[in-house]
Amino acid sequence: MLAEESKPATGTETGAEILVDALAEQDVDFLFGYPGGAVLPLYDALYTKSFGNVLTRHEQGAVHAAEGYAKTTGKTGVVCVTSGPGAGNVVTGIADAQMDSVPLVVFTGQVTRSAIGTNAFQELDIVSVTKPITKANFQVSDVNQLHNTVTKAFEIAQSGRKGPVLVDLPKDVTSQMAAFDPQVTSTKSAAPAKLGKTQQATLAAALEALSYAAKPVVVVGAGVAAAQATTEFNQFVHDWNLPVVATLLGLGTLPSDDPLFLGMGGMHGSYAANMALAESDFLLNIGSRFDDRMVPKAANFADRKTIVHIDIDTHELNKILKADYSVEADAKAALQEMNASQATKPQTPAWNQLSVERKAEHPEDTEPARGQFNPHEVISAVGKTTNGDAIVVTDVGQHQMWAAQSYPFKHPRQLVTSGGLGTMGYGLPAAIGAKLGNPDRDVVLFVGDGGFQMTSEELEVLAAEGLNVKIFLLNNHALGMIRQWQDAFYSNHRSQSLFNHQPDFKKLADAYDINYRQLDSAKPLEQQLNAIFDDPKSTLVEVQVPVDEQVYPMVAPGHKNSDMLGF
Repeated sequence: MLAEESKPATGTETGAEILVDALAEQDVDFLFGYPGGAVLPLYDALYTKSFGNVLTRHEQGAVHAAEGYAKTTGKTGVVCVTSGPGAGNVVTGIADAQMDSVPLVVFTGQVTRSAIGTNAFQELDIVSVTKPITKANFQVSDVNQLHNTVTKAFEIAQSGRKGPVLVDLPKDVTSQMAAFDPQVTSTKSAAPAKLGKTQQATLAAALEALSYAAKPVVVVGAGVAAAQATTEFNQFVHDWNLPVVATLLGLGTLPSDDPLFLGMGGMHGSYAANMALAESDFLLNIGSRFDDRMVPKAANFADRKTIVHIDIDTHELNKILKADYSVEADAKAALQEMNASQATKPQTPAWNQLSVERKAEHPEDTEPARGQFNPHEVISAVGKTTNGDAIVVTDVGQHQMWAAQSYPFKHPRQLVTSGGLGTMGYGLPAAIGAKLGNPDRDVVLFVGDGGFQMTSEELEVLAAEGLNVKIFLLNNHALGMIRQWQDAFYSNHRSQSLFNHQPDFKKLADAYDINYRQLDSAKPLEQQLNAIFDDPKSTLVEVQVPVDEQVYPMVAPGHKNSDMLGF
């Protein structure tokens, strides 16, 4: 947090000081970043203003850490990097945040205004580069516009479908002097927009149609948690007794042990969830895109189905599937309207019972592997040890799907992962941001040996900040998901997907002053996990996983949800 002496006060300040005061006005807790020549005025202001300033070891780490913080707290993540390569290194994270609707404000340094367009040292036209992957971006050319620009950036990041906003700062602008006038009105929270008559009428018609459904199912995405509508969602599905399928980013909205929960749907979704998607006659999607992971074969998917799609982003409506009822609305406002409805509830005991039976018939395999570990076994055991309450962060790959399938999620914003972009290297820095935003909660990272080596330098931040994150390195000596696809679709040609040589991960942990443990399959797993979680220090836990371990079920690209491999 900003120290007391840094609270905004009207007066003449440098642009850098105005920026810091504007961040205080937005109740910013942490800034994740990396200094460089073009942002030296800002870092000088941060030095004298005592701001909560986290130095990551790479700019990509900074933006992923800000994502982890934002995803778990709902607040806007804030990043500051220098011009040129510094700005270029945050592009992947910005694109990741755009795909997953994560509110970020990213400040990039820029060369002086007089040097822009001359190919000056460390110049990059980052505004043009990021135009397709931001909600908005700005280059501040007048210090007198800086305060208003920052305020607007935070408003845009949190409004509607949340996402990243970039503010480019020429170095001379941050050195100029101007007056800082505190904002009179707060911009940090706003009630969801009320539904119009057309939206209300469409929802009423949709619920009337739902009354006649024989095989209804609800798909829940991250938009429900983003709208802080988890309570309203749970009320609705229980009042209407509707089975629920979650997207990857929707996990935790309905607790995994709820009788109505069928699991994650899509490419690596559960058998019960995918069969419900395939056979339903009424599908209600709240706060999720109909992306290719949830619906691998869009053609004919909606045949003999009534589709209702509620999304805050009008561009997502009717983009992949033509909906019978499309409602552009905040999920909370829509669910409040739906919960007030007096429409007749459908009577579907046979359908609900079939879904329950399918869920029971095809549980996840948690049987121990001889001499090594079944990843489901370990993840389930971690869930038991943490009582299903930990914030779970993953990198991208097989371990990501195993965690989604096996951890007993109970809360919204509990899973932190790269959904839309699928960014390897995301996990470790995202876990750092999640822990900083939630210091009193267990934070567990599941990561593969491939993704871990992409951003392992951020282990130093764990040590420097004194953070306690438990890192489970599921080591199958391979790029597991690539290896699985090569085996399935490329005649077992394991081209550059196996690691015949790896670093000594124990020595790596020692180098960063992080605890190291290797799980022993000959000893009681629960006892080992209790010792790991009782230790107040970050621990790298290496788990040997068979190289041929698969992620099942699997729906191949272009196949129907019911056409699952692995059974």
